[in-house]
Amino acid sequence: MQILYFGDTAESATSFHRGAALKRLGHSVEFFDPRFRLGITNSHRIIQAFDMRTGFQRIQGHLTRLVSDLDLLKFDVIWINSGELFGSEALRTLARSGRPIALYINDDPFGGRDGQRFRTLKRVLPEYSMCSVVRETNVAEFLSHGATRAHRVWMSYDEMKHAPVHDLESVPVEYRSEVAFIGTWMRGERRDEFLLRLIDLGVPVSIWGSRWQKSAYWQRLAPHVRGEWLAGDPYRWGIRGAKINLGFLSKGNRDLHTRRSVEIPAIGGLLCAERTSEHSAMYRDGTEAVFWDNPEECATACKKLLTDDSLREQIRLAGARRVRQLGLGNEAVCQSILDALFDIERPQSSEMYLPLYR
Repeated sequence: MQILYFGDTAESATSFHRGAALKRLGHSVEFFDPRFRLGITNSHRIIQAFDMRTGFQRIQGHLTRLVSDLDLLKFDVIWINSGELFGSEALRTLARSGRPIALYINDDPFGGRDGQRFRTLKRVLPEYSMCSVVRETNVAEFLSHGATRAHRVWMSYDEMKHAPVHDLESVPVEYRSEVAFIGTWMRGERRDEFLLRLIDLGVPVSIWGSRWQKSAYWQRLAPHVRGEWLAGDPYRWGIRGAKINLGFLSKGNRDLHTRRSVEIPAIGGLLCAERTSEHSAMYRDGTEAVFWDNPEECATACKKLLTDDSLREQIRLAGARRVRQLGLGNEAVCQSILDALFDIERPQSSEMYLPLYR
């Protein structure tokens, strides 16, 4: 297929990873990065805040002109990642080509975490041929806001960017740790409080990520912050180099699983995450991953695992096998989206379409 792909083309962006996965599947993919073409960058914070609060109305005319200049008839599919930038005029311009328009979104536009970021998207859902979402609750919400089709998928890892690190000795020493969290400080999510409680309980925590200086507990967390956000090989090294990897959820995004839930086992790390219905459906607790309900249970689990090398290795390897059995790589998930878009039924070789653990 010839696919026109609208999304972030930064090499570290999961949007780019999915586009690359479509290429590996044999499709011809032409990338169009709307933020780059519109000059939207994180460096202009005042403009960015204005755009977020107004649903990106400022850029609608420019975006419509940009897509009007494209030769849409040479494509079979138009794929839009995230979708917050696209208003009705831009989408109707694309729709006049007669090509199906697929939306993929792994954020939660109805969860409240991102304020007005998805204000425009929620108004234009009827313009899409199909919307792929990663939360079961989003299916009914999208349909109630006019989406014609809402297709549920799971978060996915990338087969290339998150390839397993088999040899621990290949991990540079600066990326090795006992218990690691790789992620961003987020207002209202209370990750800092959780991590501080683990530290107080004697868990040797290492943190990599952005914005931790904004935490009210920065002075106490600072000795445990090893560096900024990790991407590429350093991200893989940070996960494989940790004996235990913490997986937090975003309550504002109403997460029941996240990308870390699949990336950590795929790379070869041991996942230690909050107990949810979806985590429990994906992995057997204590066999393929380790789950907790509160910091005290998490601390107890971490201390036990740190003293039992054999158990850690068993869980780590079982988790790596399980995530591949589930078929949660980008290639499988992206192909499932195209199959659903064109109503193609295929015999499935993975468990992604079969009942998960109950």
